[in-house]
Amino acid sequence: MNPTVIIIGGGPAGLMAAEVLATAGIAVDLFDAMPSVGRKFLLAGKGGMNITHSEPLEPFLGRYGARREALEPLVRAFDPDALRAWIHDLGIPTFVGSSGRVFPEGMKSAPLLRAWLHRLRELGVRFHVRHRWLGSDETGALRFATPEGEVQASAPAVILALGGASWARLGSDGAWVPLLTARGVPIAPLRPANCGFECAWSEHFRTRFAGQPVKPVVLSFTDDEGVEHRRQGELMVTVHGLEGGLIYALSALLREAIAQQGQATIHLDLVPGRTLERLTADLARPRGAASLAKHLKARAGIEGVKAGLVREVLTGAQLDDPAWLARTLKALPLRLTATRPIDEAISSAGGVMFEALDEHLMLRNLPGVFCAGEMLDWEAPTGGYLLTACFASGRAAGLGALAWLNP
Repeated sequence: MNPTVIIIGGGPAGLMAAEVLATAGIAVDLFDAMPSVGRKFLLAGKGGMNITHSEPLEPFLGRYGARREALEPLVRAFDPDALRAWIHDLGIPTFVGSSGRVFPEGMKSAPLLRAWLHRLRELGVRFHVRHRWLGSDETGALRFATPEGEVQASAPAVILALGGASWARLGSDGAWVPLLTARGVPIAPLRPANCGFECAWSEHFRTRFAGQPVKPVVLSFTDDEGVEHRRQGELMVTVHGLEGGLIYALSALLREAIAQQGQATIHLDLVPGRTLERLTADLARPRGAASLAKHLKARAGIEGVKAGLVREVLTGAQLDDPAWLARTLKALPLRLTATRPIDEAISSAGGVMFEALDEHLMLRNLPGVFCAGEMLDWEAPTGGYLLTACFASGRAAGLGALAWLNP
């Protein structure tokens, strides 16, 4: 009889590990705490399933920052081209959007997940939903809480793909952290990534502009080494502060600055494409009987939420000074004071440290136990980089378990 591998976690990493093992003829039992698998994957695809990115591999790998060295061999072994070929083999075409991001046809995750689960069931993978992992008993057996009571299971190899700590309602709640900490596994604290940030708006601004996008805009931030980071895109004003792709791209830097200094100041260029000199001259033109609002709109194209931002930071006297107003429009300062809670974040940083794993993603102090996906200590911006590394690490853990069973 073929050996059995237990996989805990039914997200992309766990499902990919299951496919690797089942394709090799290994019996797989996959456990998940939720009523169905792939829930976060499905929700992530509601606004358009960005599966990976088409940029060259070298800059692609650079998106993993400090953890590039650990993730590079995994991603090179299952790179974006290989991921797209795998999706095509499921019968789902893909296409490259104008931003270079790669999407499945229809931009939905549900057809892809349905085809994938059909393949896994055909391969004999057994799914056990509503099974929440409780750790292990004194004999090493895995304990699971189910609606019918506690059950136990054992296998010569176990793959943990339990996710991070964002979107707890979909299963990623970080409840595994104390279970592994108790077994001596070093874990970096889980922190929000690709997250919103808090900014102290006035009640008037919050009430009037929450939910509105700010675009186009260039965001700049200077880190503690004096390096300026600049990106163009758009932001979203929220009741508590700011969120959106532009701020997600710099969330790791901003989060660390707040942790070290208690705040992070960003600057927004509200009129990209126009020089300070030109803007100053335009604003210095006499406005006659026109109101400041009309003058701003006519001379700088500033209205709505952008005008609201300007009024948040300037006094009446400063608003009447064309040079001061122009400088602010080109570099409007906003002080961010905190990240939003981790459960609101798109993903999380921190997790099982790579130093605790061997090259096959097996825990060094728990032979036969492998880890994959977002529960590992890494982070990446949105744009397909998160999913690519989850798929790649799940594949690597599956191959690692296969090698462990067949030395």
